Amino acid sequence: MNKLTNDNYKGHISQQFNEDLENLRVQFMQMGGLVEQQVTDAIHSLLDLDAALAAQVERNDQRVNALETRIDEHIGVLLARRQPTASDLRLVLAISKSNTDLERIGDEAVKIARIAQNLAEEGESPRGYTETRHIGSQVRLMLRDTLDAFARLDTKMALDVIQADVDVDQEYQTAMRTIMTYLLEDPRHLSRIIGVMWVLRALERIGDHARNIGEQTIYAVHGADVRHTGLAHIEQTVQPGQE
Repeated sequence: MNKLTNDNYKGHISQQFNEDLENLRVQFMQMGGLVEQQVTDAIHSLLDLDAALAAQVERNDQRVNALETRIDEHIGVLLARRQPTASDLRLVLAISKSNTDLERIGDEAVKIARIAQNLAEEGESPRGYTETRHIGSQVRLMLRDTLDAFARLDTKMALDVIQADVDVDQEYQTAMRTIMTYLLEDPRHLSRIIGVMWVLRALERIGDHARNIGEQTIYAVHGADVRHTGLAHIEQTVQPGQE
């Protein structure tokens, strides 16, 4: 299996092919940066009850969607004209699938922003913000790291993201139990607490999508499809001694 690295993915006879691949990767990382900012702004809009910032997240979603479409079009043209094979094809396919994950992360950020706007109108922070802040920090770090891993084709970092997703899932379950306890103790704030529960669900989904991008990094580098497999199998695929 031809292992992909940052050194060899540009080593084509055709300079135009090198440029096409690099332009595709640059567009993908630009979209990643925008989506990362969307998640950060959405979380801040909720924690600070900042309706204006939440509205900005909603407006910027159009930019995310436009980038997704542009990247898909670029991929279609590249596949038709260049007909990449082996590691080149894996990289293109990994970007294609990760592009979808980024767009969905953007959608989750918009969900958080809309809930933030509703809560800002009520003017009071509901219970569950501690849990939201903690899990929000975790998934923001996961998103940053998974994008760095993709940019560097660093499968060890991608593995760390996948491992972090296990922790986030556990934190999410614990947080939901805690918030259900709040709800039973004080049902007067039902709508606000349900809003926070939806935010936590959105954050958990962002973590899942970050994991997916990490799995695509491993696929691009090693040619191994590690989706729907356990950590032990993924660790066996990503052998640090051979990085």
